[in-house]
Amino acid sequence: MKICILDDSQDAVRRLACFSLLAGHEVTVHRDTVKDEGALAERLALAQAVVLIRERTRLTDSLLARLPALELVSQTGGAGNHLDLEACTRRGVTVCQGQGSPVAPAELTWALVLASMRHVPLEDRRLRAGHWQSTVGRALHGLTLGVWGYGKIGRLVAGYGKAFGMQVLAFGREGSLARAAADGVAVAAGRAQLLEQSDVLCLHLRLAPETRGLVGAADLGRMKPDALLVNTSRAELIAPGALEAALRAGRPGFAAVDVFESEPVLGANHPLLRLDNVVATPHLGYVEQRTYEAYFRQAFENVLAYAAGKPVNVVNPAVKPRASAAPLSGSR
Repeated sequence: MKICILDDSQDAVRRLACFSLLAGHEVTVHRDTVKDEGALAERLALAQAVVLIRERTRLTDSLLARLPALELVSQTGGAGNHLDLEACTRRGVTVCQGQGSPVAPAELTWALVLASMRHVPLEDRRLRAGHWQSTVGRALHGLTLGVWGYGKIGRLVAGYGKAFGMQVLAFGREGSLARAAADGVAVAAGRAQLLEQSDVLCLHLRLAPETRGLVGAADLGRMKPDALLVNTSRAELIAPGALEAALRAGRPGFAAVDVFESEPVLGANHPLLRLDNVVATPHLGYVEQRTYEAYFRQAFENVLAYAAGKPVNVVNPAVKPRASAAPLSGSR
């Protein structure tokens, strides 16, 4: 098969042990991210299979219409809103997905909590510039950790909070509340209590139509002036511009973010990056060696199964696969 792997900004994929699974196929790896639809259509013109690294590239109906050779999209991790699944099904493009792990993003969340509470990035920059201590950090022990969304990642983060001697307060949908209660974690009576009592508030919600813009200016204004908001889930959970405005107004006092509305962010072209009370990382939550090996092994095995005529992990089983534009190596 002619396989395109997009958005490998670290040039990591070819160094993975699982990359050898694609031996015998014609594989092209692109390191840069292309947003322009025309340029992307040209890049993928001959591709029979595309391997997507999470949500780095959007596949829209209009783009799919320009890719007559495309038969398969193999997604690292779960398929999300960046894929027009209905259009894929209608146009005969099979979509396969893998399973994600909560460990790497949960650990990155906690790294951001510690870095922000002790002002590590700021003090590192100042020390390298020839200065000594300039801030007073806060210990986590005895503070309240709010976890908004008690799923696989939220549960791990809550456990880290307990290990650091924090009081954990969970909030979310009925499923989140039930899981938290079953784990003996205190449950907030409502979002107001969660926002007002949290010294550190971590967002662990899925992005969906009902959660887009869920956290607004009024919510942020309820937070303590020395509180920290951590978002390693999706930037769009927060209303546009609300976090920047809230941080300038002083509630919450600090933020740590791993996600942005439009990625990649180049040239430091984002308002949050101009604020000293923000710690930011370039969507590193899932970018970890073992996670990459697991993600890409699943994605490549999905490609091989499809090429063998036995597709697995298909998200759109109603799809009627296209007749191959070119013979597939080992295909049906």
